[in-house]
Amino acid sequence: MRIVRVANFVTPRSGGLRTALRHLGAGYLASGHEPVLVIPGPEFSDEQTEQGRVITLPGPLVPKMGGYRLLLDRRRLSTTLRALRPDRIEVSDRSTLRWLGRWARRQDIPSMMVSHESLDGLLRLFGPGPSRRLGDLLNGRTAADHDQIVCTTEWAAREFARLGVRNLTRVPLGVDLESFTPANHDPRMRTLWSGPDDVMLLHCGRLAPEKKPRRSLEALAGLRKSGIPAVLVVAGDGPLRSALQSEAADRGLPVRFLGHVADRARLAALLATVDVAIAPGPIETFGLAALETLASGTPVVVSAESALPEVIGDAGLAVPGEGPAYADAVRMLLSQPEPVRRAAARAQAETFPWTRSVDGFLAAHRVPAPATRP
Repeated sequence: MRIVRVANFVTPRSGGLRTALRHLGAGYLASGHEPVLVIPGPEFSDEQTEQGRVITLPGPLVPKMGGYRLLLDRRRLSTTLRALRPDRIEVSDRSTLRWLGRWARRQDIPSMMVSHESLDGLLRLFGPGPSRRLGDLLNGRTAADHDQIVCTTEWAAREFARLGVRNLTRVPLGVDLESFTPANHDPRMRTLWSGPDDVMLLHCGRLAPEKKPRRSLEALAGLRKSGIPAVLVVAGDGPLRSALQSEAADRGLPVRFLGHVADRARLAALLATVDVAIAPGPIETFGLAALETLASGTPVVVSAESALPEVIGDAGLAVPGEGPAYADAVRMLLSQPEPVRRAAARAQAETFPWTRSVDGFLAAHRVPAPATRP
């Protein structure tokens, strides 16, 4: 089967969506199918990769969004898709590419929308009011326009389930259990940013308003106020970085901003070395960065408002509100023996292999998965 996947808002270097697309494409290819990914880029390109064929079509940059581009030329995208003659279409954008469901239906091609974000959550960022009614309207149309809706968590599926959507499937994403492992623990890394007795915290994620990175600073402040010598390492970039750096300096908080960590080995070592990670975003529909952290043997404190509580299970803590609750949760995790909390984190991550995700996505496409795997 030729499965053509189309996505917008794919970061040029990293990000959960980019990671998910890469692993799913590689899984489709290993399962004997022909995956093709179409994404925006600065110019046209067409190459064979480990995740199958990847085509970039020219798309404009989204202002102040850290390198995101959009496929806005519907005519060129339609022409490209017709030339590819897909057996299935998989769409990974709830907003600007929603029209592809209707296009695929006119071409008699089965389509699937993957809900990588919560429309309810995104609209909630702009305040209450009519957000839920608008979300219900758009979600109803999305479900009607596509043959299948895939959500990665129960939390993400609720906004469709309450509408009685029948073409709804839940398939969790996965984690690279070989790249992210407790064996990457590197004591030398601690000496770079902390003292031998310091508690080393990590905020790993995009520094954008919807991710609530200030909650991590508040957690650090709360811990230090209570006498715990904590330091915070921030791995990620985004529009709030300058403001956060200024705030940390003004408050005398020991925060090291690494920016985007392009070296995967360095990132894996960092995830396996810190004591506790904080994932405070309230609208995360899955949280691949948090799952990679668990695979590295590090527990995570997450927002109770997000989907992450069902991902981390008992390998971390979910808290409501702002920074003080996060500080309390970090203290609770640190009260556990280190081998116990690290073993629990790894065990939880091992329930999310990418092979299970690939098989689930293929089942949602109604195409066969391999009978056996190597």
